[in-house]
Amino acid sequence: MPSKFTYSRWDGSQRGFDLDAEGLLGELADDLLYHGDVNSALRKLMQDGMRDMNGDRIAGMREMMERLREKRESIQERGDLGGVFSEIADELNDVVDEERHAIENYTTEAKNSGDQRRAEMAEQSAMERNFRLDMLPADLAGKIAELQHYDFQSKQAQLRFEQLIEKLREQLMQQHLDQMSGEMQKLTPADMQRMKDMMSELNAMLERRQQGEDPKFEDFMKNFGDFFPENPETLDELLEIMAQRMAAAQAMLNSMTPEQRAQMQQLSEQLLEDMDLRWQMDQLSKNLQSMFPQAGWQKSYEFSGQDPLGFAEAMQSMQELSELDQLENLMKNAANPAALAEADLDRVRELLGEDSAKSLEKLSQLTQMMKDAGLIDQSDGRLQLTPRGIRQLGAKALQDLFGNLSKDMIGQHQIDKIGTGHERANDTKPYEFGDSFRLDLHGTLRNALRRGGPGLPIKLSQDDFEIERMEHSTRSSTVLLLDLSLSMPMRDNFLPAKKVAMALHHLISSQFPRDYLGVVGFGATARELAAERIPEVSWDFSYGTNMHHAFTLARKLLARQTGNKQIIMITDGEPTAHVMTSGEIFFNYPPVRETVEITLREALRCTKEAIRINTFMLDADNGLRHFIEQLTKINGGRAFFTSPETLGDYVLIDYLEHKRNISRGRSASATSQR
Repeated sequence: MPSKFTYSRWDGSQRGFDLDAEGLLGELADDLLYHGDVNSALRKLMQDGMRDMNGDRIAGMREMMERLREKRESIQERGDLGGVFSEIADELNDVVDEERHAIENYTTEAKNSGDQRRAEMAEQSAMERNFRLDMLPADLAGKIAELQHYDFQSKQAQLRFEQLIEKLREQLMQQHLDQMSGEMQKLTPADMQRMKDMMSELNAMLERRQQGEDPKFEDFMKNFGDFFPENPETLDELLEIMAQRMAAAQAMLNSMTPEQRAQMQQLSEQLLEDMDLRWQMDQLSKNLQSMFPQAGWQKSYEFSGQDPLGFAEAMQSMQELSELDQLENLMKNAANPAALAEADLDRVRELLGEDSAKSLEKLSQLTQMMKDAGLIDQSDGRLQLTPRGIRQLGAKALQDLFGNLSKDMIGQHQIDKIGTGHERANDTKPYEFGDSFRLDLHGTLRNALRRGGPGLPIKLSQDDFEIERMEHSTRSSTVLLLDLSLSMPMRDNFLPAKKVAMALHHLISSQFPRDYLGVVGFGATARELAAERIPEVSWDFSYGTNMHHAFTLARKLLARQTGNKQIIMITDGEPTAHVMTSGEIFFNYPPVRETVEITLREALRCTKEAIRINTFMLDADNGLRHFIEQLTKINGGRAFFTSPETLGDYVLIDYLEHKRNISRGRSASATSQR
């Protein structure tokens, strides 16, 4: 079925797309060029954040981690975990007070009845009950144990005590299993039995897996899936959920004082008296700890608030802190923005707010957006720029550099007289897509008549087109020498130089496709760089600036080309290395006379082959200046003393001026011949 779209007139109220793949590539450009790696650039953008096309802030990981830290602190300042026991103790004291009040009322009624026998029995019963209440243990578990066997005078007090016990039993179960099911509001004996069956089957599944058998996960979910509202699809997902729940419960115990922890354990033993249930829980906890040792079983939190936290509040705080830890772990370990898609955005929204959830969602879409736009793809597990992405990156570099130029420096960058460029070969050929459309009219008409026969009108077909065959002569051939020695990044010169290489490549490939551009990187040694791989190039981690080897490679590359030949060298240091006759590399800093002389001899060979060397120096010291003066004297090229901020201006202007000079020279030659 074809897609259907509905259009409406823009009235200013609609919101446009807030992210654009090409704009995103522009945001990544400098980091991508500096690191030479899409993955690193995306990780840095993920850390720093950005602004979208509407100017809205997309928070990065650093910013969200700060929000996460503030949220964690606010939770820990809510109160004191000792309130868990204060709350229970207060409720028990209220029950005891109500029972004492009932005892007193009953004794008074008996005395006022006029029945001596009844009064004596009431007095005796009151003494026994008050004695038992006076002798209640100080610890909560002991007090609860005694009251469970106490014969209450007050039915209301007894009901309140039974409700408190039920509530505590539920809370303890929820503390161990972290509110496993929304259905667990009142634990009836049947509910307890079903929960015990669930944990028994879960332990059995683990045993079957360890023995290489089918764990029967589908059967388990069919019988007990209502315990897991997260709806895990695999056994691994289910076990991870359980590990997170039980680790959070353990963190609550770890966060208590030793006295509080002992009370909690005693309460658990007292209220969860089902030995089989406790055994199943302990067994499950041991299994999960061995399977997920990094789940945070030893983690604890310091609560600094003044107000005592109740049991439910303490459990909620632990749950939120556990989820913050999981979110923090996801952010820290995300290798690229796509990994953030695993975050539960609804929970992020509840914990950190709407802005953080939106930022996380947008960041998670960045990688896929650039893939869909054809700017990057995945190869051997790594993200790489596509040819289209490389073109876009070069266009961005060129746009940035040209944007810094004033019009009076370079005008509109157009060459009015383009010269001949290529010469006629006094021959024709059928037109093919991509050929320059220099139509040979006679040959074209002859083909049409031969195909369609004589008569008017003559109907032309694409196959009839005949064009003049041209002998192409490359107008300009350039090799860019890019210094990749360690001093370049150390002095912050690497990124500007690499951006110039990208811009120059894009300028030539898009505006002067007949020209040739080769790229040679040099550090301790030199090597030819494929133009399409320039974005991935990084600096050398060895010492040495081997101009000798770079000039040699450039001269060999240009020997295979025609037209005007030049070398453009970008460097921030004098030659400190050369290739010896044995083929080994000699390095010395400061440079020795032998290295300088061998380098200049290679420059002289370039001069004899009519190769002009233009040098762009960054952070030039006296040694480099002196060497370049000798180089220009031998070669006749030009030298430019530049800064990282002006490097691109000089290189692009020089190249375009070089093109103009070629054009003028050809035009003058054509005029003199006429």
